[in-house]
Amino acid sequence: MSKIWFITGSSRGLGRAFACAALSRGDRVAATARDLHGVEDLVATYGEAILPLTLDVRDRAAVDDGVQRTHDHFGQLDVVVNNAGYIVHGAVEELNEQDLRDQLETNLFGPLWVARAALPHLRRQGGGRIIQISSLAGVAAYPTLGAYHASKWAMEGLSESLAGEAAQFGIKVTIVEPGSYGTDLGAGAVRSAPLPMYDHLREALLTEAPAREPGDPAAAARALLRIADADDPPLRVIFGAHPYQAARQLYAERLDTWAEWAELSTQAQG
Repeated sequence: MSKIWFITGSSRGLGRAFACAALSRGDRVAATARDLHGVEDLVATYGEAILPLTLDVRDRAAVDDGVQRTHDHFGQLDVVVNNAGYIVHGAVEELNEQDLRDQLETNLFGPLWVARAALPHLRRQGGGRIIQISSLAGVAAYPTLGAYHASKWAMEGLSESLAGEAAQFGIKVTIVEPGSYGTDLGAGAVRSAPLPMYDHLREALLTEAPAREPGDPAAAARALLRIADADDPPLRVIFGAHPYQAARQLYAERLDTWAEWAELSTQAQG
């Protein structure tokens, strides 16, 4: 049976690739974005199989309305993909309050509003999927990306709690952690006003960053279909060969550090 999808951030990047993959196999998609120009060709190609919706995920009332319109239009809701997001660049000392709040409004509160709007429909149906698009940045943290990491780490914690709460209703939650893909995610990035004492760090990061072939969005989309169709999907899954290796190394280092300081941990028990 075909599935009904609700995908945020569908006009470009991974969100558009996800929508294309679902539509091309005969599923139906509510494709949401702040600017729908990026899905006009999909509407022309797929007609009634796609429902384009203008949506800013920061607007809770608009999210509620969009999810309800999707359910009314297609009659059900099977897969919800929280993909909309962007990056704020800046060292922690450089971040201004509004940039950080805006980052959290989109990358954390947006997925929260979408999940809350979808849950009653999924619960009444006796099941469904919520797929949260996080990032390697939800596992690791690097200099000058503190705001982005804060939003993704928070979203991961929220999503893991949600998974435990929603399982009793047959609703399965998966956190997808992609690495770098050949998309224009950086085009929507915001940069906080730089402070000169961090210029050398920024230059060093650019110089030391290894050159890697970005992932193929179409391949990520095919992988997402497997997650949506799996009877027992994982709570977390990494998309990309490099982030998988990076995460393995990171967790090994964390375990080693905890073991090195285990005696202190025991002392702290009292």
